[in-house]
Amino acid sequence: MIMHVSFLLSSEVKIISKNSKFLINEEIREKKVRVIGNDNSQLGIISTREAIEMAEEQDLDLVLISPGADPPVCRIMNFGKFIYEQNKKEKENKKNQKVVVIKEIRLSTTIEEHDISIKANNARKFLLDGDKVKVTVRFRGREADYAFKGNKILDNFVSKLDDIYVIEKRAKLEGRNMTMVLAPKRA
Repeated sequence: MIMHVSFLLSSEVKIISKNSKFLINEEIREKKVRVIGNDNSQLGIISTREAIEMAEEQDLDLVLISPGADPPVCRIMNFGKFIYEQNKKEKENKKNQKVVVIKEIRLSTTIEEHDISIKANNARKFLLDGDKVKVTVRFRGREADYAFKGNKILDNFVSKLDDIYVIEKRAKLEGRNMTMVLAPKRA
């Protein structure tokens, strides 16, 4: 008996629209609303019940567009089509976005000139691909007392990339690491 009652209760649960930013049809609790027709025509200020009936006659939905207005503004439209087009626009915007990736290159205070050149070439590839590069010089033990060596290494490294970078964050000693962030130069 109890299972039967819970089944009845679960079947009576109303499914709320996936996009809860908008109230549609019976979800609108206002007494009077300003209504805009499907063809962008002003239909005036009428009761919500009348507006819902007008929308149902056209097989469309009444959607609350601007709840903060006085009186609130509703529009008669195909809500499913509206949500579909909105989702399509969002996907298109996401597709056009460039995700900024930060690549890290680690150096030490005892690195040789040839190794700096190889790492600079890798950084060049990253910058040309549009990624940012974080260059880190790690200090071990008492090496941290000689931070000027880290500055020399970073200056040497950056001199090999003169034409394609912009310094986004200058060299700074943070704990046992000296870091600098380079961004690609915009044309």
